[in-house]
Amino acid sequence: MTKDQQTQIEAAAFRALIAHLQDRKDVQNIELMNLAGFCRNCLAKWYSAEAKRLGLDFDYAAAQQRIYGMSIDEWKRDYQTEASDEQQQRYEETKPLHAKISGY
Repeated sequence: MTKDQQTQIEAAAFRALIAHLQDRKDVQNIELMNLAGFCRNCLAKWYSAEAKRLGLDFDYAAAQQRIYGMSIDEWKRDYQTEASDEQQQRYEETKPLHAKISGY
């Protein structure tokens, strides 16, 4: 496998992940954080951090739009639910395992 092929495969896998998350609007970010240590916002932060590293003018809000497939305000209005006390407690317990994102 060449480096270009690897990049193409990784890009396709990333696009598939984003499409899947956009289809699964029922899955809340706090659930993702509690189970996997990352969420849609983490993906947006990684995305915007890399764009910034490459010298592109592509901020976090634009990255959220790309990841969510809509503005964060639309997402919150239409799909975000209130986290339960149990979810919030688990979030705090799992913080050491959450994604590390440079620049945030």
